[in-house]
Amino acid sequence: MTSKMFTNITRLSVVLAFIVVVLGAYVRLSGAGLACPDWPGCYGELIVPEETYRSEHLYPNQPLEHDKAWKEMIHRYTAGSLGILIVCLAIMAWKQRSVSDQPVLIPLVLVLLVIFQALLGMWTVTLLLKPVIVVGHLLVGMAILSLLFWVLLGQLNKGQVVDRNAARFFPWTVAGLFIIAIQISLGGWTSANYAALICPDFPTCQGIWWPPMDFVEGFTFWRETGIDYEGGILAGDARTAIHMSHRIGALVTLMIIGTIAIQAMRNSSKIIARIGMVMLLVLLVQISLGITNVTRLLPLPAAVAHNGAAALLLLSLVTLLHYSFSTKTNVGESVE
Repeated sequence: MTSKMFTNITRLSVVLAFIVVVLGAYVRLSGAGLACPDWPGCYGELIVPEETYRSEHLYPNQPLEHDKAWKEMIHRYTAGSLGILIVCLAIMAWKQRSVSDQPVLIPLVLVLLVIFQALLGMWTVTLLLKPVIVVGHLLVGMAILSLLFWVLLGQLNKGQVVDRNAARFFPWTVAGLFIIAIQISLGGWTSANYAALICPDFPTCQGIWWPPMDFVEGFTFWRETGIDYEGGILAGDARTAIHMSHRIGALVTLMIIGTIAIQAMRNSSKIIARIGMVMLLVLLVQISLGITNVTRLLPLPAAVAHNGAAALLLLSLVTLLHYSFSTKTNVGESVE
């Protein structure tokens, strides 16, 4: 019964973590990232204040916008709920640590990641959307989602036998995860520096294949504090360098992840083949959304869906890694 409860809470946590990732993208892309200039509350309150007098007194240079403030606070409430669930998972895992197949380390690591994520959320506000903090916030959110999903897969697939040929995907999947992590980072860096619209055409950029770019300025990760980054501070050449780097990364991702997906589809295991099919489908949707964001000038639904699809693509690789790692481990144990 306790194991079933652990599985159910893990399942709920995965769903909530995905919602948090998508909500975070929605808040950022709708310009609500600094709608509440303080943390963890909003203008000194735990809910968005109805009256503007107090808010104008506390932050005279930042008037209260109720719609944007509620977007930010709903994101915070959802993230806080996820944090509570993760703490519950860690407590349950520790109490059941004597059970042989009970995961303990990852739930404890998740608690540390949630604490760090909360700090990043605070710094995102207090450091005025500093891009390196925004990207860090995104990456830790993706890591939390991935680890929760890994735990869930372990709970759902206990004792399941997978074709031993799946083990050969292990090194390729690790490489694929590395590529996805870089591409998600580039996507976050593009968004945090407001570089998505610097190239309004595709496949060219500003009407040419290789426009003027400033990679040094575009990829300066740390600048002095006190700068308000809302709307972006970089010149056009620096934003172009960021945007084009993300495009090149998308091409590399398409080739490598596409190859992994096609090879998985050809595997004799039906499970691995299905994972490959889902991976390829999500990859193609993701590329299509990226092109749509450029040609349609970043429509909010497509931009948010682009973030959600990135999370789903990451989870498809985590799933393939889980099966290839489990098979690899089982093969190693049988040899020994």
